[in-house]
Amino acid sequence: MTTATTTLPAADRSARRGDPTGGGLTGAVASEWTKLWSVRSVWWNLLASALLMAAAAGQEAIYVVNENTNSDPADDPGVVGVGTVAISSVLLAQFTVLALAMLVITAEYATGTIRSTLQWTPSRGQLLLAKTAVVAVVTFVVGALLAALGSAVADPVLGEWGRFRAAETVGDVLAVAAYLSLISVFTLGLGTALRSAVGTLTTVFMILMVVPIALGALDIEFVNRLVDGLPGVAGHHFMSGDADPYPPAAGLALLAAWALAAMLAGYAVLRSRDA
Repeated sequence: MTTATTTLPAADRSARRGDPTGGGLTGAVASEWTKLWSVRSVWWNLLASALLMAAAAGQEAIYVVNENTNSDPADDPGVVGVGTVAISSVLLAQFTVLALAMLVITAEYATGTIRSTLQWTPSRGQLLLAKTAVVAVVTFVVGALLAALGSAVADPVLGEWGRFRAAETVGDVLAVAAYLSLISVFTLGLGTALRSAVGTLTTVFMILMVVPIALGALDIEFVNRLVDGLPGVAGHHFMSGDADPYPPAAGLALLAAWALAAMLAGYAVLRSRDA
């Protein structure tokens, strides 16, 4: 009696053997990493982020100097850490980074390549985890570099009104990196759920900028407490180290909860709807 032998495709044989390059979560991460850096627009996006951060930090530093040297002592911020300028500046520069995080999923829906992606990684949970891992790591590193750039630009502009302490500045840089990483994961989750670049960017902009300003203008205690729970506000409390209305760790936890909720919503849509 002869025994039939079935020949598997190379990728399948690798996956069966547990080869990290042949399949599974590790293979999916490697695939997403390669796809990200093969897109030319990613590099333009990173360049735009750096330019925007440098411009925003320089302008913010000028504001600090002007407020300290004008004739009204009531608005003097005094000497400020260079990292605090980077924190203020990232609230503007973040949107170029978030556009990168969003396009990791929305561009695939727009071009139809999501079908090929799902053929390579049939498990939608693994696919989303892979995209999340790549986005989280890349935006953390980008956030740290942007914060360092903002601090470096602010230092000479601030002059006597600037303060550079290594430990303090490193803490600010890492806080910005953690914020951008989590808010990028939040954006990826929304992009997975909405499947539209325009819809995702509009929703993120509304949540981070428009809604807090509009509701805060009402100056109602209950509404103010709601605003404090929004992801952008929580992230700013975390980065700034504010103790009011909650400690920085609570702000980080709130931001992480928003990111997790967005990812769960994205996974639910990804699992229930066809590509």
